Amino acid sequence: MPPPLPDSPAGAGSTGEARASPSARAQRRVRGDPMTPLELRASVSLASLFALRMLGLFLILPVFAVHARSLPGGDDATLIGLALGIYGLTQAALQIPFGAASDRFGRKPVIVFGLLVFAAGSFVAAATDNLVVTIVGRAIQGAGAISAAVTALIADSTRDSQRTKAMAMVGASIGLTFSLSLVVAPLLYEAVGMGGIFAATGLLALAAIAVIALVTPAAPLAAAAAQAARTPFARIALDADLLRLNFGIFTLHAAQMAMFVVLPTWLADRGGIALGDHWKLYLPVVLLSFALMVPPLLWSERVGRLRRLFLAAVALLLAVQVLLSLQPGGLVPLALLLLAFFVGFNILEASLPSMVSQLAPPEAKGTALGIYNTTQSLGLFFGGLLGGWVQQTWSKPAVFEVCAVLMALWLLIAARQRRWPAYARSGPAARENRFRQ
Repeated sequence: MPPPLPDSPAGAGSTGEARASPSARAQRRVRGDPMTPLELRASVSLASLFALRMLGLFLILPVFAVHARSLPGGDDATLIGLALGIYGLTQAALQIPFGAASDRFGRKPVIVFGLLVFAAGSFVAAATDNLVVTIVGRAIQGAGAISAAVTALIADSTRDSQRTKAMAMVGASIGLTFSLSLVVAPLLYEAVGMGGIFAATGLLALAAIAVIALVTPAAPLAAAAAQAARTPFARIALDADLLRLNFGIFTLHAAQMAMFVVLPTWLADRGGIALGDHWKLYLPVVLLSFALMVPPLLWSERVGRLRRLFLAAVALLLAVQVLLSLQPGGLVPLALLLLAFFVGFNILEASLPSMVSQLAPPEAKGTALGIYNTTQSLGLFFGGLLGGWVQQTWSKPAVFEVCAVLMALWLLIAARQRRWPAYARSGPAARENRFRQ
């Protein structure tokens, strides 16, 4: 395995106590600063772009399985699952090429192209009542794999000290969009049908193009990054600390998908809440979790304790999985565990891409984030399969036991992270940065 990348923004960051270099002192000065107007404009516009695109996807999830039963071949659960899951597979296959292309040709052109591909797939799915053609449309939607390019553009447009805040905005926009879709999707399905929802996803993608073209400012770092020397792909893919972060996002989303194979039925059976009313629990839990995650994130940036918060969030998820494996009954215990899960999940969802963008060389951020988003998509796909297989083979509590094992493994791996962003290693937090090889 190659050594840590020497040209990453976090510096060499090997074992031992970090020294307060001039750059570290500068980080301390800006750590408490608010975002600049350009940073805020870029972060808000790109978060809204994510929200527009993800709303189109989330609107499908609550109603598609029911709608598919009315289509030819809709009695085949495998085809229905393929229609839902193939999006993730094409995303996983193309995140790295799209991320690398954004390093070479620029972020905005790649994002616009990906949104056009996504819109085309949406309109294909909207124009058919054939399940196989719908699967093709969903595959084309997934081929517009712009997550890495968008995340890289956020990284280009924000300082290291503001990066996690920007990523948190994206996470909040996605969470709020998901909550909104649970309420709106059934009403929209009754009004315009499945074809209308797919057409709306295409229109939302076109609206996102207008946002990226007219609202999002040009990234100030993009030109300098484009002129930098190219970093070999293998050095990005095999860097030890980036691998640890990629393993983290894979584990995070695998556990999320696996646990939601079981949780909906437990909320109905053990919590006494009907399936149609689950949104009444999810919506306040998700909203409250975002409110609870903001103070610790801001504290970690202010005092330079990102490592401590990061490991605490992983430990929190481990505790949630262990408690869920004990089969709690009643709505209140399940709601509290769900809230704790989303608090930890949201902290990590904001921190992980921020760290990847800061530890990767500037000219290879798109490539590094492409790898990151690929492992994220694979985690979603693997988690669904894992949850179903474990439940079928053993039991529902065994799903949470397996998730607990995954979280414990991640905690051990994350504790050996050698490099952390500079603002997380400065000042009082420097003593936290001692590691054993």
